[in-house]
Amino acid sequence: MSRAAKFTLGVAVLGSALIIWGVHHLQIQERETMYLGVLRDEQRRRDKMKQREEDLQRSLEKREVYERVQTVSSPAPDPTGSK
Repeated sequence: MSRAAKFTLGVAVLGSALIIWGVHHLQIQERETMYLGVLRDEQRRRDKMKQREEDLQRSLEKREVYERVQTVSSPAPDPTGSK
């Protein structure tokens, strides 16, 4: 095998190895980035649920105040389902 052929083969093998390593490294980074997105989504969902619970509490408190102040002929069903 000539020196030029050996050099070409070596460059091709080295280039292929670097490309494979680079792609593998990018896949690892993308996987970590996607997982962080899942964590952010879970936190957003928890925040939204907490906000909805707070809104419901405020609404129930307002309803209580309004029912004390105003007369209601037929009360609406309790949204919490309790009797």
